[in-house]
Amino acid sequence: MKKLRTTLTFLLNILAGGSFLVMVILTCWQVFTRYILGNPSSWSEELVSYMFAWMSLLGASIVTSERGHMNIPILVEKASPAAQKFLLCLGEVIAFLFSAIILAYGGIQITNLAMGQMTSSLGVPIGIFYIVLPLCGILNMIYTALNVADILQQKEGK
Repeated sequence: MKKLRTTLTFLLNILAGGSFLVMVILTCWQVFTRYILGNPSSWSEELVSYMFAWMSLLGASIVTSERGHMNIPILVEKASPAAQKFLLCLGEVIAFLFSAIILAYGGIQITNLAMGQMTSSLGVPIGIFYIVLPLCGILNMIYTALNVADILQQKEGK
């Protein structure tokens, strides 16, 4: 399981970092075409906004892998060790359900719906850019399942 987590996180870091790099390059291109050439590039502006969404969602999956999502630690810290495990697992189950219902299922629905719509500047189906929703939903589901396994394997004193 550790190898799966490490491999997925490595790939996510490359994808999120790559999205950020593409955003930086395209933003520099926008500045160059607007102020130097006097002819702004509309397609690059559109692509930057889609890359931002990809980077954000991929980054959210990285946060899920590190169990860095929102929580209220003061409640968990005051509980007994058995209750702490239960509460930590409950938080992961809630994150799993959100990922399954909203990101994976809802993402598949919106991606299919958007495949018939074309982007204004790029001329490609919008659904191509929405594929990141179900992808991150599935990744988050994998990570939350791995997180639950890790929580259950922890010793009581930790």
